[in-house]
Amino acid sequence: MTQAITRRAAASVLASGLASGRFPLNRPARAAEPPKDPPVFRIGALLGLGDKANWNATVMQRGILMAVDEINAAGGIDGIKVEAAIEDHQGVPRVGVDALQRLRARYDIQAVLLSYSVVALATAPICEEQKIFMLDGGSVTDGLVGKFSYLYHNRSVASVLARAALTIAKEKGFKKMAVMCASTDDGQSLLRVSQADWKAHGGEIVAVEQALATASNVDTQIAKLRTSDADFLAIWEFSPGPGLVLKRAREFGMKQPIIGVEFTAEIAKVAGQNADGFQYASDYFNPNAGDPWPKRFADAYQKKYGDPPEVYAANYYEGIYVIAELIRRAREAGGDYFKGERLLEAVRAKPRVPSVYGGDMVFQPDGTCLKRVGIFSVKEAKGSFEHFAELAK
Repeated sequence: MTQAITRRAAASVLASGLASGRFPLNRPARAAEPPKDPPVFRIGALLGLGDKANWNATVMQRGILMAVDEINAAGGIDGIKVEAAIEDHQGVPRVGVDALQRLRARYDIQAVLLSYSVVALATAPICEEQKIFMLDGGSVTDGLVGKFSYLYHNRSVASVLARAALTIAKEKGFKKMAVMCASTDDGQSLLRVSQADWKAHGGEIVAVEQALATASNVDTQIAKLRTSDADFLAIWEFSPGPGLVLKRAREFGMKQPIIGVEFTAEIAKVAGQNADGFQYASDYFNPNAGDPWPKRFADAYQKKYGDPPEVYAANYYEGIYVIAELIRRAREAGGDYFKGERLLEAVRAKPRVPSVYGGDMVFQPDGTCLKRVGIFSVKEAKGSFEHFAELAK
């Protein structure tokens, strides 16, 4: 499925100066060689819209479409319209590769938003070979870090999230950890990092069980975890997996604290009241961060969709703006600028970009970003921010 987004009236965005304020997308070019402008800037996106666990993909798509609409309503990038070409990878690597090739054949895309670790691992080598700039706001696997020069992340990766979540257990003086993790690459990344960090802390790992994130029955695994005499249970999974684990762990009588790395509306729906007390580490999107952009985005998103924006919505909304900013910077240098190589040069030359989380985000040489990770606690199906995780260097 490919979607081309057209200009829509958005007077409130124009008034706020979003696109021309922190992202000065309409600044005139100043270059020795005149820029060779395309008729439209098409930004590709590979989302798991057809996957059973597709709520994350739904909010990713919402964020993308909002950003495109806002940029076009404010005049585009130096007067050139932006379009999003969205393909469904269905959560399947082979399908993702085919979707990427369609985007390349139809639109000769130069930039693409990736999602799902397993699909990103399959498509990133192709993008690298074809010099397509990649930005991933959803995958967390460390298997993607530092291996692809064209791949950047605007989400905290597994090595950061797992360590942040374990600060909860460390602060409480726990020693014995039981683990339920996904058998996917991101789950295994979380497991590896957490095992190393917990052992270095002097802790003990008393049980490890695994299942697919989309498993409909985890009773066997929970029964084993229940007998482990753990101080706490760590769930190294992403939506929808934690919902069922929380539900069955409490129904099986596990009373230990439970920590994790994500809590979404889908997890809340499955877990119900069993999610109360669950603590997790996540990128923290705070609409009241003191910067006007996060609040404008949150208010517009709530008005449009009836829900507050989740991290995935914020990351993919932000992703469009990041790529738009890199396009603008490349255009200033002139010549045939709408190329993956030129976008890569732009971010390497100036790795600091405005973030919808407030302030700036700084990309690191390995493609990861510096963002603050929050610790949250769930009550009545809602996660509440407690504090930022303090991670040792």
